[in-house]
Order: sequence, then C-alpha cells, then structure tokens
Amino acid sequence: MNGKSASAKPTLSKPRSPRAWQRMLSGRRLDLLDPSALDVEIEDIAHGLARVARWNGQTQGAHIYSVAQHSLLVEALARTHVPRLDRRRRLAVLLHDAPEYVIGDMISPFKTVIGDAYKAVERRLLTAIHLRFGLPAKTAPELEALIKTADREAAYLEATRLAGFDAAEARRFFGRPPVVNAAIERDYLKSWTAETAQARYLERFKKLVGP
Repeated sequence: MNGKSASAKPTLSKPRSPRAWQRMLSGRRLDLLDPSALDVEIEDIAHGLARVARWNGQTQGAHIYSVAQHSLLVEALARTHVPRLDRRRRLAVLLHDAPEYVIGDMISPFKTVIGDAYKAVERRLLTAIHLRFGLPAKTAPELEALIKTADREAAYLEATRLAGFDAAEARRFFGRPPVVNAAIERDYLKSWTAETAQARYLERFKKLVGP
C-alpha cells in the first residue's frame, strides 16, 4: 500500500483563462481587454497595418491595398480640406485606423453583423494609442467629422479605382465623389508592396511627430 486512499480523486487543475493578448514583433504583449499605452509601439503599428488588407483583399493589383496605405490617403485628403491642419491633428488622422494592427480590418458588412462588440475593442485600443503618442484620449468632434469625411472620400476612390464598384454604387454607399489632384490619384491609388507601405507610414509618422 502506498498510503493513499483508494477513493482519493485526482486534483483537477483550474482551466486557464482564454488568452486576450497579442504578442508583437517588438516583444510587447498588448492586452485587448485592457490595453496599455506602454505596450504600443509605432513600429508594430506600421508593420501590422502594412499587412492588413482593405476590402478583404478584393482589390486589383499585384499587392493588397493595405490599411497603412489607406491611412496615408486619408491624411492626404484631410489636408486638402484643411491645408493648415496642425501636425498633432494630422497625426490623429494618420492613426485613425491604427487599432487594426491588432484586430484587422473588418469589412463594414461584418461590423454590422457583430454590432457594438467590435467598436468597444476598437475604442479601447485607439485610446491607448492616442495616449502613447501624446494625443487626447477622445478625438474632438470637429476633427472626428473631418476624419469621417476624408475616410468616406478614400473609400469612394478605393471602391471605384480598385474594388470594382461602379460610380453610382459607390456614391450610394460613400457619398459624392471627391475632387482630387493628379498627384493623389497617381500615387495613393496604386497598391504598394508591404515594405513600401510600412516605410512610408513610418516616415510620415516621424515627420508629424517631429524632432
């Protein structure tokens, strides 16, 4: 006999809580339930956004049209509306989709299906990102309106130039077509490689943050 009761039951270990954090290439672990600004790094954001596809990847070209490239297009369009927009506000525009480096770019129809759960996670992440880079936790209403306008304009351009929408269909979903200069049309509406998108996003961020 080994001294143990024949009726003794094995001790059951407690089930582990589901993992709610994402490990980044920088080594940071970002908790989606309680994201900390201390775990946010711009290199992780640029790397991730350059590899997240807009339009669920259903775009023309040899490469995906990335969220990093979209973000640069939105910032360029915002400057056409407010040429004297200061660098901090332009930075907020550039970072408007930054949470997608963690949670991906959910297409609008799927966001409609899952409702507010996605938005709640997105808001928490954006707050942490803003705090990390010295921006207000909550975006001012007038800046939020500018971001939404530029974002819709970018969606119209991407839809008609890259995603197979005709003009009437795009107008129904995204509003009136924006007036854009040839430089924006030529540069931002041809899909870049992931490496180019990452480098240009980082370059723009560093210019807006300043020395």
